[in-house]
Amino acid sequence: MAKVKYAIIGFGGIAENRIAKEGYACDKSRFAPLQYAELTGAFDLNPARKSAAEALGLKWYDSVDALIADPEIDAVYVATNNATHAEMTIRALEAGKHVIVEKPIATSIADAKKMIAVAKKKKLSLSVDHMMVNNAFNKMAKKSIADGKLGTVNDCCFHMEFAFGYDPAEAATWRCSKIEEMGGPIGDVASHCFYVAEYIFGSPIVEIAAVYLPKIMEIKAEDGAYIKFTLANGLKGSAKVAFSELRGGLVGTLSNLGFEIYGNEGVLRSYGTMFQLSGHADEPYKMRLELETAKGVKSLKPRVYPNIYQTLIEEHAKSVLSGRRLTGENGLRNLELCAAAHKSAKSGGKVVKL
Repeated sequence: MAKVKYAIIGFGGIAENRIAKEGYACDKSRFAPLQYAELTGAFDLNPARKSAAEALGLKWYDSVDALIADPEIDAVYVATNNATHAEMTIRALEAGKHVIVEKPIATSIADAKKMIAVAKKKKLSLSVDHMMVNNAFNKMAKKSIADGKLGTVNDCCFHMEFAFGYDPAEAATWRCSKIEEMGGPIGDVASHCFYVAEYIFGSPIVEIAAVYLPKIMEIKAEDGAYIKFTLANGLKGSAKVAFSELRGGLVGTLSNLGFEIYGNEGVLRSYGTMFQLSGHADEPYKMRLELETAKGVKSLKPRVYPNIYQTLIEEHAKSVLSGRRLTGENGLRNLELCAAAHKSAKSGGKVVKL
């Protein structure tokens, strides 16, 4: 079977270690080749990244133009800085390449709409890296709720709270200093909470109310936010996101990246599932999902642990091969939710309807 051939635009550390080595299985010591996709090339503005790409057997391109002009490349993965996601994606789409773009799809709603329009016009598949929906524990949580293990669900809370920005070098990064590039806890991590909540409950968020946390950090972005949301199915929940929480160390930090889902017959609690982990044996933290009922606490364990990045890439590749294109509209929706959270917080917590 012919595979979709990809090249990466933007070959930084995450692109190398998460997308290339894991997602495209370039780390052959850990992963078998993908069934539908193959990574063959890369480009980065920093020429020092060439050796890292070539070490994985990838062709190095000297420019974006050279990469997207290569007729051997069917699709590109845009992993540049947030501010250039729209530009790189549109250039690739205009050249006839299908695209996967890192979250966020863009840094403005207008740009995201333009990207979606170009993909539609060119009849190309556009996907955004909302990889956490592929986490085996998050999938199990969704199924457990659908199977009625919690009874009637009436509340939930998603957590992404950690320390980032106390160090001056961290404070200078886009995550802490450039709200316009989706920096700050809302743009950077509440965005994950939003799409995972919508996935688990199978319903879109229709209302958001938010307040910023007390300002104790010397960063330009907000320190954090407490966000209340309502889904179209009537369920109300919350997201707690912050760069100001120390959380002890690695174990405390990673275990906090999860959620609680409350029903009248039980509670689901996840630990570490709101992160970049897939559940592989060599990862630095062992994720878990627990169901607590009147009978006690039971650990729920998936039977298989697919790589969250590989699943995303294979789904995109299958859409290319089948002609059933992905639209990228989930990325636009995610931007709108982040914008609504900021709008509410700036108004003192007034409800914003979507």
